[in-house]
Amino acid sequence: MTMDFIISAIVTVVGISTPILLAATGELVVEKSGVLNLGVEGMMLIGAITGFAVTFTTFNPWLGVIAAAAAGAAVSMVFGVLVLSLGSNQVATGLALAILGIGLSTLIGAGFTGMIVPQFSSIFPSVLSHDPFWRVIFGYSPMVYIALAIIFAVGWVLNYTRAGLVLRAVGENDLSAHSIGYSVIGIRYMAIAFGGAMAGIAGSYFSMVITPMWAERMTAGRGWIALALVVFAGWKAGRLVIGAYLFGALMTLELYAKASGFQFLPSQFWASMPYIMAIVVLAVISYRDRTGSEAPACLGKPFLPNS
Repeated sequence: MTMDFIISAIVTVVGISTPILLAATGELVVEKSGVLNLGVEGMMLIGAITGFAVTFTTFNPWLGVIAAAAAGAAVSMVFGVLVLSLGSNQVATGLALAILGIGLSTLIGAGFTGMIVPQFSSIFPSVLSHDPFWRVIFGYSPMVYIALAIIFAVGWVLNYTRAGLVLRAVGENDLSAHSIGYSVIGIRYMAIAFGGAMAGIAGSYFSMVITPMWAERMTAGRGWIALALVVFAGWKAGRLVIGAYLFGALMTLELYAKASGFQFLPSQFWASMPYIMAIVVLAVISYRDRTGSEAPACLGKPFLPNS
């Protein structure tokens, strides 16, 4: 195994992990506020087609990312109105949102199938970004560095600022937060909007960076992995990075097992590994719920101030 092979594998893992990290970061904030949104996959697909369509029209990928974030946030507000204002079940509404995103993105994307869009230019000089060694640090899309900046900013806000303390208070004890004057519904609306925007950006990464063309259901279930990653990280921002790269490494195994000639197990097994891991994580957390979970105490529970 040569150094070039190792560097290429690292670059691939980081690139594949980025959209999962973005989506999981948004979902972390949503769940910290006490809301469970299972519609991440649908919001990612809406972001993917919106970012692609805007980039294809304007030839400006940055406008595409902004549009994807706006679209993801807008769709998440449908979920917010239903669960926060109308009191619908969060699990059922989230699943419906995922189905809506799949169908709507397929409909909108019908006219863009097979088309390509311009990609982001490197933010570093080509002597670094294309160097056989230094590209492991400087050879990524700008979206990779933005994702890392966002996760560290979210971790800092959650742990060291008043806004983060209020958000966590709403997720741990919404009635107490309400009793001292905080708008539980308003805070949860903002958290849901942020989560939708992050999911939209994550989706645009698929259609504008990983594969700069549109294809139906191109996120391939990564939204569900992002949901499992939040649980895997124990609702801790710092652990999301490690978890995202672990899932990314599992996704990369299929490609590099073939490239290296390692065929001890069929390629279908390596392709299924991230999803098997997600199931194992959820099973472990289900067991931990009986022995003491790290999840926010109000996660998935409706806010009933008059009860």
